[in-house]
Amino acid sequence: MTQSLTNFKPREDDRPLWDVVMSVAGYPMVLAARQMKLFELLAEKPMTLDEVCNAKHLPRRGALAVLTLCASLRLVALRDGRYSLTALAEDYLLPSSPTYFGWLYDVWTPLVGVFTPETLIRAVKTDSPQGPFADPAGAFGEWYAEQAANFIRAMHSVSVGPSLEWPRRVDLSKSRMLLDVGGGSAVHSIGAVSVWPNLKATIFDKPAVCGVARQFTERNRVSDRITTHEGDFFEDPFPSADVHFYSQIFHDWPTDKCRLLARRSFESLPPGGRIIVHEVLLNDDLTGPFAAAALNITMLMAAPRGAEQLSGRQIREILESAGFRSIEVIPSFGYWSIVTGVKP
Repeated sequence: MTQSLTNFKPREDDRPLWDVVMSVAGYPMVLAARQMKLFELLAEKPMTLDEVCNAKHLPRRGALAVLTLCASLRLVALRDGRYSLTALAEDYLLPSSPTYFGWLYDVWTPLVGVFTPETLIRAVKTDSPQGPFADPAGAFGEWYAEQAANFIRAMHSVSVGPSLEWPRRVDLSKSRMLLDVGGGSAVHSIGAVSVWPNLKATIFDKPAVCGVARQFTERNRVSDRITTHEGDFFEDPFPSADVHFYSQIFHDWPTDKCRLLARRSFESLPPGGRIIVHEVLLNDDLTGPFAAAALNITMLMAAPRGAEQLSGRQIREILESAGFRSIEVIPSFGYWSIVTGVKP
């Protein structure tokens, strides 16, 4: 029976529901602001609204709407009538920054229209990728073949911030060689060898990806400490190492494949060797947080069956079943955590 409004009082306000509706327009505007090179403009000097309008040939209402939205997300600040970049925008939204996030936006912007209620419903009902992700020659096919560099740069954008922090959360002082399994741009290896001068690293990935990794190691002047090894990490022998590192690899595969990788690492590592799994984790009761839950929807839409975000408890169980002990779940940076264990 429908309740009457008479003598009824909601137990909570409706802000979370408003946030859902407003995100449809709000978050894509950040992608639009970047395409308009608004952040590069404000990097030159703080500007008034009129100066922004003149520089970008924008009407006042539109410019103010964009700046207000960016200010609400702490990407710009308004002081004494002038807009300027915040440290957040300077660190992540300027191409000159070593922690530039924009390559992910390059890949993601054309895909915003794929995530409609209709395609999301189909993904839930069919447990299969939708839109261009459903075609092996579509989005992922292009990224891993002709446009492999675009995809690897996008993953570099996601990883560059956390790559500088997780190595500080685990003791690698006695380690000598890190095997970066599916290591992409080598960003995590670059972070690890930067923090631990005793450490060297090997990127184990497909040939096209290894070529991109070499470009990044040369650009960051660490090619003498980071090498590449071309191969299939499910089939080919693992190069010798005393640390195995997996970032955003476990969420790409069903649980049985994750167990296989954990077993292969356990068999390959020497006694005392360490495994590190780096992921955006769901909490243990699978009720959030929102970023991990939303990323899980992305995996549902874009990845083959069985690929999903995992909790720390789930990864702990996978590592324990392979034989690892002294397992820890350690928050590292932003939404990221590492799960690490040692071979007895």
